[in-house]
Amino acid sequence: MGTMLITYKIMPDSPDTNLEELKEKIKEILEKVEAEEIRFEEEPIAFGLKAIKAGFDLDESKELDPIQQEIEKLENISSVEIADMRRAFG
Repeated sequence: MGTMLITYKIMPDSPDTNLEELKEKIKEILEKVEAEEIRFEEEPIAFGLKAIKAGFDLDESKELDPIQQEIEKLENISSVEIADMRRAFG
């Protein structure tokens, strides 16, 4: 099986949301599904609101929907979408 490179764009519901706390919770979810090379980036949106971009490597035999649903269940999350998905070669 190959590896997928996934990036989720996660929107908090408020500019006051603690992004570091959210990143830790997201990391825990990703580690449960054996994601590797987990990385985070913050993207300014508007009026102090920042999106979290969570990138990770995942075996392509794993399903993405359950991961997205787990992240959506977290408190202070407005939306979760796949921003990028590629198959790794090499």
